[in-house]
Amino acid sequence: MGAEALTATGNSTAREAPLVLGLQASALVDHVARVDWSLLDQLPGERGGSIPVAIEELEHILSEVKPHVISYPDDSLPMKTIAGGSVANTIRGLSAGFGVSCGIIGACGDDEQGQLFVSNMSSHAVNLSRLRMKKGPTAQCVCLVDALGNRTMRPCLSSAVKLQSQADDLTRADFKGSKWLLLRYGIINLEVIQAAISIAKQEGLFVSLDLASFEMVRNFRSPLLQLLESGDIDLCFANEDEATELLRGSEGEQKADPDVALEFLAKHCRWAVVTLGSNGCIAKHGKEIVRVPAIGKANAVDATGAGDLFASGFLYGLVKGLSLEECCKVGSCSGGSVIRSLGGEVTPENWQWMYKQMQTRGLTLPHVPK
Repeated sequence: MGAEALTATGNSTAREAPLVLGLQASALVDHVARVDWSLLDQLPGERGGSIPVAIEELEHILSEVKPHVISYPDDSLPMKTIAGGSVANTIRGLSAGFGVSCGIIGACGDDEQGQLFVSNMSSHAVNLSRLRMKKGPTAQCVCLVDALGNRTMRPCLSSAVKLQSQADDLTRADFKGSKWLLLRYGIINLEVIQAAISIAKQEGLFVSLDLASFEMVRNFRSPLLQLLESGDIDLCFANEDEATELLRGSEGEQKADPDVALEFLAKHCRWAVVTLGSNGCIAKHGKEIVRVPAIGKANAVDATGAGDLFASGFLYGLVKGLSLEECCKVGSCSGGSVIRSLGGEVTPENWQWMYKQMQTRGLTLPHVPK
Protein backbone atom coordinates (compact mmCIF):
# COMPACT_ATOMS: atom_id res chain seq x y z
CA MET A 1 0.00 0.00 0.00
CA GLY A 2 1.51 3.29 -1.08
CA ALA A 3 1.86 6.11 1.40
CA GLU A 4 2.91 9.72 1.32
CA ALA A 5 3.58 12.15 4.12
CA LEU A 6 1.39 15.22 4.22
CA THR A 7 3.07 18.60 4.24
CA ALA A 8 3.09 20.42 7.56
CA THR A 9 0.22 22.72 8.30
CA GLY A 10 -0.82 25.41 10.73
CA ASN A 11 1.92 27.38 12.49
CA SER A 12 4.57 24.63 12.30
CA THR A 13 6.88 23.57 9.51
CA ALA A 14 8.09 20.09 8.75
CA ARG A 15 11.54 20.99 10.17
CA GLU A 16 10.21 22.18 13.50
CA ALA A 17 9.77 19.41 16.03
CA PRO A 18 6.43 19.68 17.84
CA LEU A 19 6.81 19.65 21.62
CA VAL A 20 4.15 16.92 21.89
CA LEU A 21 3.53 14.06 19.44
CA GLY A 22 0.43 11.91 19.42
CA LEU A 23 0.46 8.42 17.91
CA GLN A 24 -2.87 7.40 16.39
CA ALA A 25 -2.28 4.54 13.98
CA SER A 26 -5.59 5.15 12.19
CA ALA A 27 -7.04 8.60 11.62
CA LEU A 28 -10.67 8.54 12.70
CA VAL A 29 -13.76 10.58 11.89
CA ASP A 30 -16.55 10.78 14.47
CA HIS A 31 -20.21 11.23 13.55
CA VAL A 32 -21.76 12.55 16.77
CA ALA A 33 -25.49 13.04 17.39
CA ARG A 34 -27.87 13.33 20.34
CA VAL A 35 -30.60 10.73 19.87
CA ASP A 36 -33.59 9.33 21.74
CA TRP A 37 -33.51 5.94 23.41
CA SER A 38 -35.70 4.28 20.77
CA LEU A 39 -32.80 4.31 18.31
CA LEU A 40 -30.39 2.95 20.93
CA ASP A 41 -32.85 0.15 21.68
CA GLN A 42 -32.66 -0.95 18.03
CA LEU A 43 -28.90 -1.46 18.15
CA PRO A 44 -27.38 -4.83 19.11
CA GLY A 45 -25.35 -4.69 22.30
CA GLU A 46 -25.67 -2.70 25.50
CA ARG A 47 -26.19 1.03 25.69
CA GLY A 48 -23.04 2.91 26.53
CA GLY A 49 -20.66 0.35 25.04
CA SER A 50 -18.43 0.33 22.00
CA ILE A 51 -18.89 -2.53 19.53
CA PRO A 52 -17.04 -2.68 16.18
CA VAL A 53 -19.27 -2.77 13.09
CA ALA A 54 -18.85 -3.26 9.36
CA ILE A 55 -19.16 -0.26 7.04
CA GLU A 56 -22.63 -1.40 5.94
CA GLU A 57 -23.88 -1.34 9.54
CA LEU A 58 -22.29 2.05 10.18
CA GLU A 59 -23.96 3.50 7.09
CA HIS A 60 -27.28 1.94 8.13
CA ILE A 61 -27.07 3.59 11.58
CA LEU A 62 -26.24 6.94 10.00
CA SER A 63 -29.27 6.63 7.71
CA GLU A 64 -31.51 6.05 10.76
CA VAL A 65 -30.24 8.92 12.90
CA LYS A 66 -32.19 11.91 11.56
CA PRO A 67 -35.71 10.98 12.82
CA HIS A 68 -34.30 10.23 16.29
CA VAL A 69 -32.23 13.37 16.83
CA ILE A 70 -32.86 15.33 20.03
CA SER A 71 -32.39 18.96 19.06
CA TYR A 72 -31.24 21.68 21.43
CA PRO A 73 -31.58 25.45 20.93
CA ASP A 74 -27.81 25.88 20.63
CA ASP A 75 -27.43 23.17 17.97
CA SER A 76 -26.77 24.40 14.45
CA LEU A 77 -26.57 20.88 13.03
CA PRO A 78 -28.29 17.62 14.04
CA MET A 79 -24.97 15.79 13.72
CA LYS A 80 -21.34 16.84 14.08
CA THR A 81 -18.74 15.15 11.89
CA ILE A 82 -15.25 15.89 13.18
CA ALA A 83 -11.78 14.38 13.51
CA GLY A 84 -11.94 11.90 16.37
CA GLY A 85 -10.01 9.37 18.38
CA SER A 86 -8.68 9.80 21.89
CA VAL A 87 -5.18 10.90 20.90
CA ALA A 88 -6.45 13.31 18.25
CA ASN A 89 -8.83 14.86 20.80
CA THR A 90 -5.98 15.39 23.28
CA ILE A 91 -3.56 16.76 20.67
CA ARG A 92 -6.17 19.11 19.18
CA GLY A 93 -7.06 20.38 22.64
CA LEU A 94 -3.41 21.00 23.56
CA SER A 95 -2.85 22.94 20.36
CA ALA A 96 -6.13 24.85 20.12
CA GLY A 97 -6.81 25.60 23.77
CA PHE A 98 -3.34 25.73 25.29
CA GLY A 99 -1.09 26.86 22.44
CA VAL A 100 1.29 23.89 22.82
CA SER A 101 3.00 22.87 19.56
CA CYS A 102 1.68 19.42 18.64
CA GLY A 103 1.95 16.90 15.86
CA ILE A 104 0.31 13.60 15.05
CA ILE A 105 1.85 10.37 13.74
CA GLY A 106 -0.59 8.12 11.91
CA ALA A 107 -2.27 7.24 8.65
CA CYS A 108 -5.42 8.45 6.92
CA GLY A 109 -7.20 7.27 3.79
CA ASP A 110 -7.36 9.08 0.48
CA ASP A 111 -11.13 9.54 0.83
CA GLU A 112 -13.58 12.23 1.94
CA GLN A 113 -13.20 11.26 5.61
CA GLY A 114 -9.41 11.50 5.34
CA GLN A 115 -9.70 14.99 3.89
CA LEU A 116 -12.07 15.95 6.70
CA PHE A 117 -9.62 14.68 9.33
CA VAL A 118 -6.77 16.66 7.75
CA SER A 119 -8.86 19.81 7.45
CA ASN A 120 -10.13 19.65 11.03
CA MET A 121 -6.75 18.99 12.65
CA SER A 122 -4.83 21.48 10.52
CA SER A 123 -7.39 24.21 11.27
CA HIS A 124 -6.29 23.86 14.92
CA ALA A 125 -2.58 24.22 14.03
CA VAL A 126 -1.70 20.54 14.52
CA ASN A 127 1.44 19.59 12.56
CA LEU A 128 0.49 16.84 10.08
CA SER A 129 3.86 16.28 8.43
CA ARG A 130 4.04 12.86 10.16
CA LEU A 131 0.58 11.79 8.96
CA ARG A 132 0.81 9.31 6.08
CA MET A 133 -1.91 9.32 3.43
CA LYS A 134 -2.61 5.84 2.07
CA LYS A 135 -4.96 4.40 -0.50
CA GLY A 136 -8.06 3.08 1.22
CA PRO A 137 -10.79 4.13 3.66
CA THR A 138 -10.38 6.24 6.78
CA ALA A 139 -11.75 4.81 10.05
CA GLN A 140 -15.16 6.11 11.19
CA CYS A 141 -17.22 5.92 14.35
CA VAL A 142 -20.86 6.70 15.10
CA CYS A 143 -21.18 8.29 18.57
CA LEU A 144 -24.79 8.34 19.77
CA VAL A 145 -25.40 10.49 22.83
CA ASP A 146 -28.54 10.00 24.93
CA ALA A 147 -30.52 12.58 26.90
CA LEU A 148 -28.32 12.01 29.96
CA GLY A 149 -25.10 12.70 28.08
CA ASN A 150 -23.97 9.06 27.93
CA ARG A 151 -22.51 7.84 24.64
CA THR A 152 -22.89 4.62 22.68
CA MET A 153 -20.22 4.06 20.03
CA ARG A 154 -20.10 1.92 16.91
CA PRO A 155 -16.64 2.15 15.29
CA CYS A 156 -15.75 0.84 11.85
CA LEU A 157 -12.01 0.16 11.95
CA SER A 158 -11.31 -3.24 10.38
CA SER A 159 -10.82 -2.13 6.77
CA ALA A 160 -9.33 1.28 7.55
CA VAL A 161 -5.79 2.24 6.59
CA LYS A 162 -3.33 2.35 9.47
CA LEU A 163 0.27 2.90 10.40
CA GLN A 164 2.51 -0.16 10.17
CA SER A 165 5.48 -0.88 12.44
CA GLN A 166 7.36 -2.31 9.48
CA ALA A 167 8.76 -0.40 6.49
CA ASP A 168 9.28 3.34 6.98
CA ASP A 169 5.98 4.31 8.62
CA LEU A 170 7.90 5.07 11.85
CA THR A 171 11.32 6.69 11.67
CA ARG A 172 13.62 8.26 14.24
CA ALA A 173 13.31 11.52 12.34
CA ASP A 174 9.62 11.62 13.29
CA PHE A 175 10.52 11.81 16.99
CA LYS A 176 13.74 13.81 16.98
CA GLY A 177 13.51 17.05 18.94
CA SER A 178 10.11 16.39 20.53
CA LYS A 179 9.60 16.02 24.29
CA TRP A 180 6.45 13.90 24.71
CA LEU A 181 4.82 10.97 22.94
CA LEU A 182 1.13 10.35 23.68
CA LEU A 183 -0.33 6.85 23.21
CA ARG A 184 -3.63 5.08 23.76
CA TYR A 185 -3.46 1.40 24.63
CA GLY A 186 -4.91 -0.90 21.98
CA ILE A 187 -4.15 -4.50 21.17
CA ILE A 188 -4.77 -4.07 17.43
CA ASN A 189 -1.92 -1.54 17.27
CA LEU A 190 0.33 -3.09 19.90
CA GLU A 191 3.29 -3.63 17.55
CA VAL A 192 3.16 0.00 16.42
CA ILE A 193 2.88 1.17 20.04
CA GLN A 194 5.89 -0.92 21.09
CA ALA A 195 7.95 0.28 18.12
CA ALA A 196 7.03 3.93 18.81
CA ILE A 197 7.95 3.62 22.50
CA SER A 198 11.31 2.09 21.58
CA ILE A 199 12.17 4.95 19.21
CA ALA A 200 10.81 7.59 21.59
CA LYS A 201 13.03 6.33 24.41
CA GLN A 202 16.09 6.29 22.13
CA GLU A 203 15.33 9.94 21.33
CA GLY A 204 14.81 10.89 24.99
CA LEU A 205 11.03 11.52 24.91
CA PHE A 206 8.67 11.12 27.84
CA VAL A 207 5.86 8.64 27.09
CA SER A 208 2.24 9.06 28.19
CA LEU A 209 -0.21 6.14 28.02
CA ASP A 210 -4.01 6.22 28.27
CA LEU A 211 -5.58 2.87 29.23
CA ALA A 212 -8.38 3.22 26.63
CA SER A 213 -11.28 1.24 28.15
CA PHE A 214 -12.00 -1.25 30.90
CA GLU A 215 -12.82 -3.85 28.22
CA MET A 216 -9.38 -3.38 26.66
CA VAL A 217 -7.71 -3.68 30.08
CA ARG A 218 -9.76 -6.76 30.98
CA ASN A 219 -9.24 -8.62 27.72
CA PHE A 220 -5.59 -7.74 27.10
CA ARG A 221 -4.23 -7.21 30.58
CA SER A 222 -1.00 -9.21 30.22
CA PRO A 223 0.63 -7.16 27.43
CA LEU A 224 -0.51 -3.99 29.20
CA LEU A 225 1.24 -5.06 32.39
CA GLN A 226 4.37 -5.77 30.36
CA LEU A 227 4.26 -2.23 28.98
CA LEU A 228 3.86 -0.73 32.45
CA GLU A 229 6.51 -2.95 34.04
CA SER A 230 9.02 -2.07 31.30
CA GLY A 231 9.57 1.29 32.99
CA ASP A 232 9.15 3.07 29.65
CA ILE A 233 5.78 4.66 30.53
CA ASP A 234 6.38 7.96 32.32
CA LEU A 235 2.76 9.07 32.69
CA CYS A 236 -0.36 6.90 32.83
CA PHE A 237 -3.97 8.07 32.65
CA ALA A 238 -6.76 5.71 33.73
CA ASN A 239 -10.40 6.25 34.58
CA GLU A 240 -11.87 4.56 37.62
CA ASP A 241 -13.16 1.51 35.74
CA GLU A 242 -9.88 0.96 33.88
CA ALA A 243 -7.80 1.40 37.03
CA THR A 244 -9.76 -1.09 39.11
CA GLU A 245 -9.95 -3.55 36.20
CA LEU A 246 -6.17 -3.46 35.97
CA LEU A 247 -5.87 -4.82 39.52
CA ARG A 248 -8.82 -7.21 39.46
CA GLY A 249 -7.46 -10.75 39.42
CA SER A 250 -4.00 -9.57 40.40
CA GLU A 251 -2.58 -10.98 43.62
CA GLY A 252 -6.06 -11.89 44.78
CA GLU A 253 -7.29 -8.29 44.52
CA GLN A 254 -11.07 -8.67 44.35
CA LYS A 255 -11.92 -5.31 45.90
CA ALA A 256 -9.52 -3.10 44.01
CA ASP A 257 -10.28 0.58 44.44
CA PRO A 258 -8.88 3.67 42.67
CA ASP A 259 -6.47 4.49 45.50
CA VAL A 260 -4.90 1.03 45.37
CA ALA A 261 -4.75 1.24 41.58
CA LEU A 262 -3.08 4.65 41.78
CA GLU A 263 -0.37 3.20 44.04
CA PHE A 264 0.13 0.32 41.59
CA LEU A 265 0.49 2.65 38.59
CA ALA A 266 2.83 4.94 40.52
CA LYS A 267 5.21 2.02 41.12
CA HIS A 268 5.84 1.88 37.38
CA CYS A 269 5.26 5.47 36.18
CA ARG A 270 6.68 8.83 37.28
CA TRP A 271 3.18 10.33 37.16
CA ALA A 272 -0.02 8.33 37.70
CA VAL A 273 -3.50 9.80 37.31
CA VAL A 274 -6.90 8.19 37.94
CA THR A 275 -9.94 10.20 36.87
CA LEU A 276 -13.12 9.65 38.88
CA GLY A 277 -15.82 11.24 36.72
CA SER A 278 -18.02 13.54 38.79
CA ASN A 279 -15.72 12.93 41.79
CA GLY A 280 -12.73 14.57 40.13
CA CYS A 281 -9.34 12.86 40.09
CA ILE A 282 -6.44 11.58 42.13
CA ALA A 283 -2.80 11.70 41.08
CA LYS A 284 0.61 10.70 42.39
CA HIS A 285 4.15 11.83 41.60
CA GLY A 286 6.95 10.57 43.82
CA LYS A 287 5.55 10.62 47.34
CA GLU A 288 3.02 13.36 46.63
CA ILE A 289 -0.67 12.44 46.26
CA VAL A 290 -3.35 15.00 45.39
CA ARG A 291 -7.14 14.94 45.06
CA VAL A 292 -8.96 17.51 42.97
CA PRO A 293 -12.75 17.85 42.50
CA ALA A 294 -14.46 17.89 39.11
CA ILE A 295 -15.41 21.17 37.46
CA GLY A 296 -18.42 21.82 35.26
CA LYS A 297 -20.24 18.54 35.86
CA ALA A 298 -23.61 20.27 36.34
CA ASN A 299 -23.67 21.33 32.68
CA ALA A 300 -22.70 18.00 31.14
CA VAL A 301 -24.22 17.54 27.69
CA ASP A 302 -21.94 14.84 26.26
CA ALA A 303 -19.20 12.91 28.07
CA THR A 304 -17.28 12.34 24.81
CA GLY A 305 -13.69 13.51 25.16
CA ALA A 306 -13.80 14.30 28.89
CA GLY A 307 -10.78 12.11 29.68
CA ASP A 308 -8.98 13.18 26.51
CA LEU A 309 -9.30 16.88 27.33
CA PHE A 310 -8.39 16.24 30.96
CA ALA A 311 -5.13 14.85 29.56
CA SER A 312 -4.67 18.02 27.46
CA GLY A 313 -4.87 20.20 30.55
CA PHE A 314 -2.69 17.95 32.69
CA LEU A 315 0.02 17.80 30.01
CA TYR A 316 -0.11 21.57 29.58
CA GLY A 317 0.59 21.82 33.29
CA LEU A 318 3.54 19.43 33.03
CA VAL A 319 5.20 21.21 30.10
CA LYS A 320 4.74 24.54 31.91
CA GLY A 321 6.28 23.18 35.10
CA LEU A 322 3.15 23.50 37.24
CA SER A 323 2.70 21.56 40.48
CA LEU A 324 0.92 18.20 40.52
CA GLU A 325 -2.17 19.78 42.07
CA GLU A 326 -2.19 22.58 39.49
CA CYS A 327 -1.84 20.04 36.66
CA CYS A 328 -4.92 18.24 38.00
CA LYS A 329 -6.85 21.49 38.34
CA VAL A 330 -6.11 22.52 34.76
CA GLY A 331 -7.10 19.02 33.65
CA SER A 332 -10.38 19.31 35.51
CA CYS A 333 -11.05 22.68 33.88
CA SER A 334 -10.35 21.39 30.36
CA GLY A 335 -12.23 18.14 30.94
CA GLY A 336 -15.17 20.19 32.17
CA SER A 337 -15.06 22.40 29.09
CA VAL A 338 -15.60 19.65 26.50
CA ILE A 339 -18.64 18.06 28.17
CA ARG A 340 -20.61 21.31 27.77
CA SER A 341 -21.24 20.63 24.06
CA LEU A 342 -21.51 17.76 21.60
CA GLY A 343 -18.40 15.83 20.52
CA GLY A 344 -14.76 15.69 21.55
CA GLU A 345 -13.89 19.15 20.25
CA VAL A 346 -14.11 22.19 22.56
CA THR A 347 -16.04 25.15 21.12
CA PRO A 348 -14.53 28.68 21.23
CA GLU A 349 -17.17 29.65 23.81
CA ASN A 350 -16.21 26.76 26.06
CA TRP A 351 -12.50 27.55 25.80
CA GLN A 352 -13.41 30.99 27.15
CA TRP A 353 -15.39 29.30 29.94
CA MET A 354 -12.32 27.21 30.76
CA TYR A 355 -10.00 30.24 30.89
CA LYS A 356 -12.37 31.89 33.35
CA GLN A 357 -12.36 28.75 35.50
CA MET A 358 -8.56 28.70 35.43
CA GLN A 359 -8.35 32.40 36.28
CA THR A 360 -10.73 31.95 39.22
CA ARG A 361 -8.42 29.25 40.58
CA GLY A 362 -5.25 31.28 40.12
CA LEU A 363 -3.88 28.99 37.39
CA THR A 364 -1.41 30.08 34.72
CA LEU A 365 -3.38 30.98 31.60
CA PRO A 366 -1.99 29.76 28.28
CA HIS A 367 -0.79 32.06 25.55
CA VAL A 368 -2.79 30.98 22.52
CA PRO A 369 -1.96 32.60 19.16
CA LYS A 370 -4.98 34.22 17.55
